[in-house]
Amino acid sequence: MSMDDEHTAGFREPCAQCSAVDWGISDEGRFYCRSCHNVIERTREVVDLTFTPGSTRISTLGRGTRNKRPESGRKWMVCEGFQFILRNQANALLRLGVSPHFKDQVLCQMWRLYLQKSQQAYTNNPVRSSTFKVRNVDSDSESVAELSVVSASETDGETNLSSTAGSNVESSSDWSLGSGSVDGVAYLTARLKQSHCLMTMKKTLALIHLALIWSREPLTLSDLLRLVYEGHVPYVNAYEELPEEMRLDGRDAVIFRVESIPSHRAVHKEAQALVLYLQLQAFPPISRQSLLHPALLSLRYLTDANLPDELHPWVCKLLECAGMADQTLHTFDPTSHPALPRFDLQTVALIIVTMKLIFGLNDHTEWDLSSEASVHDDQGNMFNLRRWYRLMQAALIKARQRRDQDIARKRWKAKKPLYANRKLKSVMMKKKRTAEQIQGCFEKLSSCPVNVPRCEPSSFRFCWGDEVGADGPSLHHQKLDTAVILENDGLTPSNSTYWHPALRPCDPRKCGSHYSEVEATLPRSFVWLLQLFSFLLDVKPAYLYEEVLRVERRVFGSAMPWNRQLRKKGKTPGHQSTRTATGTKTRAGARTSRRRRKT
Repeated sequence: MSMDDEHTAGFREPCAQCSAVDWGISDEGRFYCRSCHNVIERTREVVDLTFTPGSTRISTLGRGTRNKRPESGRKWMVCEGFQFILRNQANALLRLGVSPHFKDQVLCQMWRLYLQKSQQAYTNNPVRSSTFKVRNVDSDSESVAELSVVSASETDGETNLSSTAGSNVESSSDWSLGSGSVDGVAYLTARLKQSHCLMTMKKTLALIHLALIWSREPLTLSDLLRLVYEGHVPYVNAYEELPEEMRLDGRDAVIFRVESIPSHRAVHKEAQALVLYLQLQAFPPISRQSLLHPALLSLRYLTDANLPDELHPWVCKLLECAGMADQTLHTFDPTSHPALPRFDLQTVALIIVTMKLIFGLNDHTEWDLSSEASVHDDQGNMFNLRRWYRLMQAALIKARQRRDQDIARKRWKAKKPLYANRKLKSVMMKKKRTAEQIQGCFEKLSSCPVNVPRCEPSSFRFCWGDEVGADGPSLHHQKLDTAVILENDGLTPSNSTYWHPALRPCDPRKCGSHYSEVEATLPRSFVWLLQLFSFLLDVKPAYLYEEVLRVERRVFGSAMPWNRQLRKKGKTPGHQSTRTATGTKTRAGARTSRRRRKT
């Protein structure tokens, strides 16, 4: 007989859930059914010799099941649940410094417009299922007729996002079958699914993203997803913050449960579809003074990548050459520019193309320039790409290790799990109990602290400087003397060639990205640079590679040579030649004198 059998031998009451008489004792000393894992309040006698030496202390005994009688809830709709989640996400962004105008004037209006477009509120003919059947009520629960209906304004003192969706809840006392919400079952019908108007957890991030762009807040989509990943903005298990009277059950688990954080591409696609569905007017212009414009946003990514500040004027020149300085290309307009801009990807792609223009990134030119910089660097203030690569590679390895450790420590399981089927509740409870026991064992055996403090939100992945905990010394003030020379009374890159793959665009309906096919043929320095900035934005290298090709098509895809475009705009730093992937080379002009730029 085991020790559990010795302590439970005198307790022969059947389990209230499965009627089995097979009791065990947990690590906390509570009785639980080994058949269905139902935990009751009865505890075994425990002798504690640590309280007072030589004395004993016996814990109290209790009877009765641990599962309490379900309390009365209220009738609520699925869109009302998403409304509470949107409010919590917006409040989290306000605590991080976002302007209140974002929530009160922009997000609230977009949410109301969505409710009206989807006919869930603010309409005379709201969407409803044909019939609502009475949900099965247990004998020990209160009758459905006695359940009180509480409006959203009564459960929360806030206005706007807290008191709009609940206005259309039907006065009938019937609740939908197999769902805690009124319309949980009808919400997943084929008719509503085909309408493409259902709100999902992914669409909450898309709506937040649209409101941030409209408000011109300096938060890109990659920033928003990082805040979600780090837990500063509720998304995973966000339903746990819903009011207690909004009971989640059955089909609600399919609607509100989140298994993973969506990718940058997925959220941008949802935002693009949502902005067309809402038929929004032209967004406020993203001028050159806006922090979302590539002219200013590039400063942030250059700082994070520890690149010299002297690269920024060259990024701005390339911005002019590509015709991307115009604010209309960065402002959504349903008529002139219906594509939703990807500010972060466009800016990083401009930086990568600029580095290809100056350093070559063909596995030869950049290392020759680095060797030349080492020879002429007497004062140690000249930028050396080889030195920068070694510094960034070491910091990148450490940052990836920290990310993997954070993923290993992250707790994805909810404290209040949702059950799509009540028959699976015992299985889910068993898995949760096993996971908690394993986690407790790891916390006892590992040297890591039990409660790891959550990192403070930041727009930067790395920290450069002489401070304690920095990733390395700062290279922001170094010069580009070996990479940039004086020629014809203007600055021009020392590199005279530019390579690029085939720039003919593919039909997105027939083929996707070709990065996996050409990755082995690309220069290793270029691939590593893609991986570095992909880590900064938390996107896949193939996704960033497509954006680099779009920028190169704008610069080199026109009939006019690139150097003529610069000369026409009055921005030409000198002559340049281009080389395609096939190896053909075109001289843009004869090179005259080369005088190194004086510091």
